[in-house]
Amino acid sequence: MPTYRDEVVVLRTHKLGEADRIVTMLGRRHGKIRAVAKGVRRTSSRFGSRLEPFMVADVMLYKGRSLDVVQQAESLGSYGADIAVHYDRYTSANAMVETADRLNEAEATPQQYLLLVGGLRALARGEHASRSVLDSYLLRAMALSGWAPGLDECARCAAPGEHESFVAQLGGMVCAACAPVGSARVAAPTASLLRSLLRGDWQQVDEAAPAATSAASGLIAAYAQWHLERGIRSLAHVEAG
Repeated sequence: MPTYRDEVVVLRTHKLGEADRIVTMLGRRHGKIRAVAKGVRRTSSRFGSRLEPFMVADVMLYKGRSLDVVQQAESLGSYGADIAVHYDRYTSANAMVETADRLNEAEATPQQYLLLVGGLRALARGEHASRSVLDSYLLRAMALSGWAPGLDECARCAAPGEHESFVAQLGGMVCAACAPVGSARVAAPTASLLRSLLRGDWQQVDEAAPAATSAASGLIAAYAQWHLERGIRSLAHVEAG
């Protein structure tokens, strides 16, 4: 059977039989991959620990009829251990890989792979607040999928200016004429933070006031879940944390 190789991020796993696992991965070249890793739940497994969620690996697979099969796995980034010991990092990482898992095949691009790897690396190193890393990831993942929020002009009519309403269903910030009754009002510091999170301006993100950070997180969660067309279950634990 034909074999292929890829760099992957492990998104999730679940048990299969007594010793195997089905592993869902986001590959750099092949997009989303579902494969069987045989015998990885045995203590004698050669690569079981390399196929845990949040791990980055170089894998060799061969094509199966319904699921591919993992033949080899070499670790490229062991982020799981540093993430799992911190509740905020762990819950944020879960929300990130759940979002990546929701991407359809056309959206699972090399850029999405690199974005996720960078986000998990930042979480593992504790470089910034975990929720801010997650928020920046969500905005950028939506942008890479063609759903970049309108933040510098009205998302509906393209009117320029500093607008004060954010409507996920309309694509971001909207002017007073386009804003439906009851639209969320966004303070200027929150709007500025949204732009910084999308650009990756971490100095501005790290210096943001807690009120702006909390408000931005709520808007980003609503925006991402609207475009994914269903809730990101892991976000409930992030917010609780």
